[in-house]
Amino acid sequence: MEVIHPRCAGIDVSKKDAKVCVRVQGRGRRGTSTTVSTWGSTTGEILALREHLLAERVSCVVIESTSDYWKPFYYLLEGQLNVMLVNAKAARNVPGRKTDVSDAAWLADLGAHGLLRASFVPPEPIRVLRDLTRARTTITRARTKEIQRLEKLLEDTGIKLSAVASNIVGVSGRAMLEALIAGQRDSVVLADLAKQRMRQKDPSAHRGAARTVHRASRLYGAVVFGSHRCPHRRYRPPGCTHRGGDRSLFDPSGSC
Repeated sequence: MEVIHPRCAGIDVSKKDAKVCVRVQGRGRRGTSTTVSTWGSTTGEILALREHLLAERVSCVVIESTSDYWKPFYYLLEGQLNVMLVNAKAARNVPGRKTDVSDAAWLADLGAHGLLRASFVPPEPIRVLRDLTRARTTITRARTKEIQRLEKLLEDTGIKLSAVASNIVGVSGRAMLEALIAGQRDSVVLADLAKQRMRQKDPSAHRGAARTVHRASRLYGAVVFGSHRCPHRRYRPPGCTHRGGDRSLFDPSGSC
């Protein structure tokens, strides 16, 4: 079978370390050699591994995508080496594997013969953006859940704030909640805290029991942070020129 990469390395990654096999294709009477070594998963160890692979003049590095353990290796090696991330299941299902061959040696052998298909790994700016948008989605969902709990608690106490405010943690809603937590029980005073169109609503909606105001204060503290502008709203990765249809990602108004 034709050899695509005469010098190829296979990396079998685990939580604590990685088994690295460097395969060097033989010529003439000189047989193919394989050297297996173990390297730690710390940054220093991975950088030392990078220097080792460069010294071995490796032209292709195959990494098995095991959980998230592959990421430090891929990110630190990709700048100076040709790194190929492969699906673990796909690599193990290639026919012809011997039972006594280690995963690292098998990856190196498959990579040398070009029998693996690389998984897509987005460039670093897109990875950063993806992490930010995923974090924002998680925070937004958590905030929405806490707002719903807060609304339910207010309903239980007879405070019909959601009947007069479409957003109970908006400007008017926050002012009323803060007043309630501070001990204000006068519905007229609470109604005076309304802004704009909310002033026309029924002040009796703010009248309710005070038995669970301390619980409301805890819930309010959990959601009030989300009413501020998203700190990532203006982020645009370097080199990104896309303008259309990106309002949900880069809304300059601060809306999340």
